[in-house]
Amino acid sequence: MNRDWSELSPILWESVRETLYIVGVTVGVGGALGLVLGVLLYATRRGNLLQNVVVFTVLNVAVNVVRPIPFIIFITAVGPVTLAVVGTTIGNDAVIFAMAIMATFVTARIVEQNLVATDPGVIEAARAMGASRLRILVTVLVPEALAPLILGYTFLLIGIVDMSALAGYVGGGGLGNFAIVYGYQRFNWEVTLVTVLVIIGMVQLAQLLGNWLARKALHR
Repeated sequence: MNRDWSELSPILWESVRETLYIVGVTVGVGGALGLVLGVLLYATRRGNLLQNVVVFTVLNVAVNVVRPIPFIIFITAVGPVTLAVVGTTIGNDAVIFAMAIMATFVTARIVEQNLVATDPGVIEAARAMGASRLRILVTVLVPEALAPLILGYTFLLIGIVDMSALAGYVGGGGLGNFAIVYGYQRFNWEVTLVTVLVIIGMVQLAQLLGNWLARKALHR
């Protein structure tokens, strides 16, 4: 039997707010750290601006190890680290910590792959003009790959929304927890359907915004 939506609506909107908070912080932290890591991956490749086989190998192995781990397993595997840093392994802060780590490594690979596709001629032209390696990375390479990077970050954002749905399994809030507690556990399929529709709406908005920003970047 369905519960009264006058009761559930405030809980739903609070869950939306929690999801936006979890996703926003994760994208901000993981996206920024992943950008740095991805640029380092690209720059330390053989023949690139900061060629360093040891650094590249360590970073590449780290990304390859972390990235394929299913998030529900990863969040439990980093439990001791989460406890040491956050002070707890349950709740939104613990979820954000684990999600930010995962997002960092995922973002790093996305950034690296998009930078590798950049026209080498642009880099050579900047070097011929006497630009420093750091300046080339920051003011030439990243802006040149901006449009595909925006699409990559859009893909990341959608993936993080997916990850946030698992927060309920470790005591976190958000739409995933709402669907589990008020939908699945109470056999209330209407709640589950509404939650799915809200998540689909969020993802569609994110994709539309990402596509629009990418088009702007291409025509700048």
